[in-house]
Amino acid sequence: MGTETEEQPHGAAVVTDGFGLKGPRGWAFREVSFRAEPGALVAIEGPSGSGRTCLLLALTGRMKAKEGHAEVGGLPLPRRMAAVRRISALGQVPGVSELDPAFTVAEHLRERALLQRRFDGSVRALLRRPAERAATSRSRIDEAVKAAGLDLDALPKGERTSVRDLERLEALRLSIALALIGRPRLLAVDDTDLKLSDADRAEAWALLRSLAASGTTVLAVCSEAPEDALRITTVPGDSKATGPARAEDTAVDATATEGTATDKAVDEGTADDETATEETAVGETATDGTTDATTEEGAADALAETGRA
Repeated sequence: MGTETEEQPHGAAVVTDGFGLKGPRGWAFREVSFRAEPGALVAIEGPSGSGRTCLLLALTGRMKAKEGHAEVGGLPLPRRMAAVRRISALGQVPGVSELDPAFTVAEHLRERALLQRRFDGSVRALLRRPAERAATSRSRIDEAVKAAGLDLDALPKGERTSVRDLERLEALRLSIALALIGRPRLLAVDDTDLKLSDADRAEAWALLRSLAASGTTVLAVCSEAPEDALRITTVPGDSKATGPARAEDTAVDATATEGTATDKAVDEGTADDETATEETAVGETATDGTTDATTEEGAADALAETGRA
């Protein structure tokens, strides 16, 4: 495991070795080992409840692993979780970074651009003239919308279309566009192929491939991984599951014990690992992480143990 430099690709390399997350009642996932190069498309596949989302959130610095080691962009986990959060972004993750159905597409985009400017901008950028700041925000929005393949003119009411009126694929594109406004090195998307037709599923994977090809490392939770993705397979139960990787020198070994994993809810804020405190970080959206009826107890306990339930 090495440290990346500015001369290396934009995307963040992801390396795990015996990575695992456990709550008082059992493991959400464990013994995950693989290596993904910058700009890789990584598909985390498996049935609901097998620890897919917990793994996704742990690799983006939103949940604290209990065993093994991992690095994202040269930043070690769980020690540098806050730093990993700064270089990663979440697309759709139910219960964590959901779209507000009452907001329009334009409202979502403007809000995210304002938040990006407020919390991630330099002091010099904040001192720019309002017109210059607005132009910069507009440019970022246009860039993200184009990269996500979201055609605003094709929506029922253009950018004034409410989220509740979007088709599933359009909502996915919007969530990815929002994440891309921050120009992340690592993009994570949950439930990538949920409730999509075969044609829409093909479009969704084509989009993620294009983002990976442009240099951004992509982690995508799905029920079935495409053949050209680096595949990590998780399964419920006590037995180990090995997923065949679609890249050279890559081994995958992921397990999850029955009744412990969740794919539906965690609080995006986490403890600030760099100062060894249990303070809660600000999430990427105003939505608080909660558990729903399908959430199993083990992962909820894992959150409680790390101060994020």
